[in-house]
Amino acid sequence: DIIIPPYAISIPRVADLNKDLILGIGNSMSKRLQISTANSSSIQAADLNLVGTPTNITPKSPGSMIRSPSAEHPSGGDADSGPGYIERDPHSRGGGDTYPSPMIQADSVSTAASKTKPSKTPNKGQQDEEEEREIIKVYDGNATYRNGTPRSISVPRQASYTQILEAALRTFHINDDCTKYCITVPIDDVGGDQPLDETMPLKSLRQLSGRILNIYIRYKERGDMDIDYIRVYPGILKTHDGFKVIKVTSSSTTSEVIARALADFGIQNVNAEKYSLVEVLLISNVNYTDRILEPDECPLHVLRQQRKESVRSHRVTRFYLQHKEDPHGPSVSLFVGNLPPGPRTEKQYEKILFQDIFKSDKDLKWDNMDVIYYEHGAMVLVYSDSDRATRAFSILRQAKHDQKQLLVLMLPNIQSQFIPSHVTPLLVFVNVKSGGQQGAELITNFRHLLNPHQVFDLQNGGPLPGLYVFRNIPHYRILACGGDGTVGWVLSCLDNVGQDAVCQSPPVGIVPLGTGNDLARVLRWGSGYTGGEEPLALLRDMVEAEEIKLDRWTVVFHQDQDKRIPAATETNAVKSTTGSGSSTKLTQKKAIKPILNQPPPSVALPIAIQEGTTNEDKTEMFVMNNYFGLGLDADICLDFHMAREENPNKFNSRIQAKGYYLKTGIRKMIKKGGLKDFNRDIVLEVDGRRIDLPQLEGIVIMNILSWASGANLWGHEKEDRFSRPTHYDGMLEVVGVTGIVHLGQIQSGMRSGVRLAQGGHVHVRMNNDYPIPVQVDGEPWLQPPCDITIIRSALKATMLRKSKSKIKRRNTEPSVYIPDADDDSKC
Repeated sequence: DIIIPPYAISIPRVADLNKDLILGIGNSMSKRLQISTANSSSIQAADLNLVGTPTNITPKSPGSMIRSPSAEHPSGGDADSGPGYIERDPHSRGGGDTYPSPMIQADSVSTAASKTKPSKTPNKGQQDEEEEREIIKVYDGNATYRNGTPRSISVPRQASYTQILEAALRTFHINDDCTKYCITVPIDDVGGDQPLDETMPLKSLRQLSGRILNIYIRYKERGDMDIDYIRVYPGILKTHDGFKVIKVTSSSTTSEVIARALADFGIQNVNAEKYSLVEVLLISNVNYTDRILEPDECPLHVLRQQRKESVRSHRVTRFYLQHKEDPHGPSVSLFVGNLPPGPRTEKQYEKILFQDIFKSDKDLKWDNMDVIYYEHGAMVLVYSDSDRATRAFSILRQAKHDQKQLLVLMLPNIQSQFIPSHVTPLLVFVNVKSGGQQGAELITNFRHLLNPHQVFDLQNGGPLPGLYVFRNIPHYRILACGGDGTVGWVLSCLDNVGQDAVCQSPPVGIVPLGTGNDLARVLRWGSGYTGGEEPLALLRDMVEAEEIKLDRWTVVFHQDQDKRIPAATETNAVKSTTGSGSSTKLTQKKAIKPILNQPPPSVALPIAIQEGTTNEDKTEMFVMNNYFGLGLDADICLDFHMAREENPNKFNSRIQAKGYYLKTGIRKMIKKGGLKDFNRDIVLEVDGRRIDLPQLEGIVIMNILSWASGANLWGHEKEDRFSRPTHYDGMLEVVGVTGIVHLGQIQSGMRSGVRLAQGGHVHVRMNNDYPIPVQVDGEPWLQPPCDITIIRSALKATMLRKSKSKIKRRNTEPSVYIPDADDDSKC
């Protein structure tokens, strides 16, 4: 109920371009090992498949096998038993990732090579055994013979015909009934061959092949040479059948096969001449090549020629029905990112692209600039011709502007009218940099389980490409895999594009990765994904989750001329207000102003809206989802942020992050911070009423009841004048922190913060003459003196809360506060 069916999505028909490169759905985290094939005749240990020895190991799956340097295409499973992926349409789902990539992983090579590498000190028995073996070069068809790219097997000198055949099939990862195949011997350079004698195979091979033993793997042709069968797949045709088996003869034409297939699929009252039969070769992951068969071409001849050219290629070749008229439509949409953001006009962007990059070449000019995301420096260009779009794509991919490489994607097209009424598609965003390698693993798994075109890597343009592709779907859900910053990023993009979409506020679920994850905690998704839960179970939880509203707030910073720090301060190092020993280079101008120009995903906030139009005032606005901190809490957050920016690899785990917080706290206890006058420098008003502040070093204004990686700052229920808080009651909770020791006690669950106020309108006036650390949803900076106003935002968010029955009863983090499932206003 969450998968977009193959017939409801299409991708542009373009030639000579790698499909995963165009669509940005390749696994960017995998590092593929390139192996030289210059000396293909040399025998490598990893290329040998030993038979008849105790060291012979049969892999459990094709994915665990070693791929030869000569591999051109991925191998397949049992073609006749119908592996899972063959029911996926490569035109709409990229063919899936079921079969291993032709590029092998470095660790796989080293592991497998170590298994097959002979011992450095073999005993006499092993030496005698090796001397009694024959090395045979195996070709899976005419193509590998022409290219001179065989694979080698080692067999005993007394090996039977069946042993040789099984070893040859195994080295090409063909896990099929060996009785369907036979061995022949090359006799010329144009594909001529001769059957191998089955009674004395090696003797016959030496006589026919000479000193170097070469063999072909061939299909055994049927007894009746005039009849065979092919599988025809429906492509994006609206049918629930995976494929149909069509009988073909030497007189059958493509047109006849199309008519028969349409009838078998139950597609009535259509003109068969409007359809084509496409031969599709699945190369790797989402990449493929295709060829449209001519109407009078004979599919039987095509089938048999495939088998002669390459047994492997034949096993991953499929025949698909396809509309002659591109279902994607005549238009092609290009997403272009990494352009300058901010207040610019369409004419300015047009100058950058058309004049500076396309050099005013009219053949590359787009037909329509469909949408411009000014705040993000991105847009969607629409071309009415795929050839022009392909040329423009190639040029834009190589282009830079302001020393930044442009990001370009060719977007798929979802036909929302073809999505069944009972299906609520899931749009998945994964931050592959969150949680170490967990993000990379999740994106691979989700692309296996869902349509790959509904799973987006946030490193490829952020949430905007996915939201644009889903803009015409009336009902869908979003799954954000990452930290609170990732969730905020998705919500901020929804704010910008939701007004132009059919579904303006889709509910958002979370798979928490990385550290923090306070919003995920209050929505019951837990403190962080550990990898122990199956991806399928995560998707099932999303289906069963309930929708719930999330209050959002606007934080307005207004700085008038009288309160501005002198200009010299912005160019010279600013001393830390708390004496925490932060590096001066990190507390210069960059730290005074909001750290908002860094690329996502570290930024959870939208771009600041500059409303000041004169030198007398300057106003910046941000959307807050979780909390706003001023003083000590923000100072520690700033220290952590700077340390992570300098050494991101030291903060890959939650334990490392908490360890750094602990060390920072101890350091501040020793050095005694400079926020002792905090309560005298800050004036706090809530709903128009001034709040008398006790001795404090920081204030936290909360929308949710989880703070600083799960601590319960507000505290549990007690008899006082405050009502029970929720994240959808239109109220904020204002809490004070007295010092670093108090902060540590809150983190450990021993104490709670000092409850100051509740209300829907908060105003803070900074009367100090030095910058104070602030943070919004975990994004910190040093803020010069100003007035701060927090009001309820007109922007709404619908979130997904995990079902109560799915929550694990055992809680290993005592400091984590999870509200009661039936009343999460409980405090």
